Amino acid sequence: MHRLEDYIDIVGKGVIASIYQKASKLYGKHILHINSTNQGGGVAEMLQSLVPLMNDAGIDAGWRILHGNPDFFSITKEFHNGLQGQPIELTPAKIEEYLDTNRNFSIYTHVGHDCVFIHDPQPLPLINYFKKRQPWIWRCHIDLSHPDEPLWDFLSKQVLKYDKIIISNLKYKKQNCPIEQRVIFPAIDPLSLKNREATRQEITDTLAKFDIPADKPIITQVSRFDKWKDPQGVVDVFAMVKEKIDCRLVLCGSMASDDPEGIVIYESIKEKSKPFLKNRDIILLTVENNMLVNVLQRVSSVIIQKSLREGFGLTVTEGLWKGKPVLASNVGGIPLQIVDGENGFLLDAHDNKGFADRIIQILEDPKLSKHVSQRARESVRSNFLITRLLSDYLELLNDVFR
Repeated sequence: MHRLEDYIDIVGKGVIASIYQKASKLYGKHILHINSTNQGGGVAEMLQSLVPLMNDAGIDAGWRILHGNPDFFSITKEFHNGLQGQPIELTPAKIEEYLDTNRNFSIYTHVGHDCVFIHDPQPLPLINYFKKRQPWIWRCHIDLSHPDEPLWDFLSKQVLKYDKIIISNLKYKKQNCPIEQRVIFPAIDPLSLKNREATRQEITDTLAKFDIPADKPIITQVSRFDKWKDPQGVVDVFAMVKEKIDCRLVLCGSMASDDPEGIVIYESIKEKSKPFLKNRDIILLTVENNMLVNVLQRVSSVIIQKSLREGFGLTVTEGLWKGKPVLASNVGGIPLQIVDGENGFLLDAHDNKGFADRIIQILEDPKLSKHVSQRARESVRSNFLITRLLSDYLELLNDVFR
């Protein structure tokens, strides 16, 4: 576990002092975070760093995981897709399973804390099953700009009991929602295994362990096997690049326990990639290994994130932090991170040829790659590190208890 003082060399003494000052007004407060998985996604990854640092700052912070069966997580995956714009069939049976799972969890979950943070839609109805004696805050990490209307009508009724909503982008603000909505950017931990500096030996050993040759340029997308990440489109882009430049594509994505669609998407990509798998021109990885992600991003010539929808896109943040040319879709929270041509590149999510042409250009022009890479790391340092996230949460809590 890292302590706040460990980040001084990265963000400076002033930032750390400010965090302590904000936390001093919250001493004695008990804060609880609840989400649906402890690994395999950006939410869990942030909480793994945020909760210990809250405690180190002097606040009593805890973290609990909502328990659910496969049916529940299939339904909440549909809800996730619906919030991102896919029409879904919202049946009474789905609603009953969704509410019952939260009701059952509340029976053996004690919530005597001073403030409760609920992350994403899975545990959203929990608030209905407690006598509310403290502020509850819903933190939605999903792109809410164009949700399925019947679904949002149902979920928004759950939201009405909350005191505040946190979103990742001003564009996600719901105009007819009477609850205060505040933008807080997600963040990465620069000292985590996934983002800390890697030694040459660690890089060599990791590539060997996962049988990843480094004999030609590597293009990497790190993402769950999710249709919103458009892995099908990534394979199509790679096929076009491969006709011009001999290179390799690595698709690396863990299987989150709350995402039952992952295995289906993975199998479809495996089938589509067959012509390239034999010679390992495409490598598919489904392991949960942070050092692997770290090494892949550091050895890649280009990092891509070809999302069709994206709440924020921490894999973009990770690539920028490692000073790599990042090529990503101009959707969701990604343009909050990338200024096209300055610290990375933005393209229309459906422009496969545009993605391919830009990748070829980067691979053929080292000066272009160097130009954006020099600016990438500093853009993350200023806005998207865990210390900034902690500071924003403390500021919000000070407002709540004022």
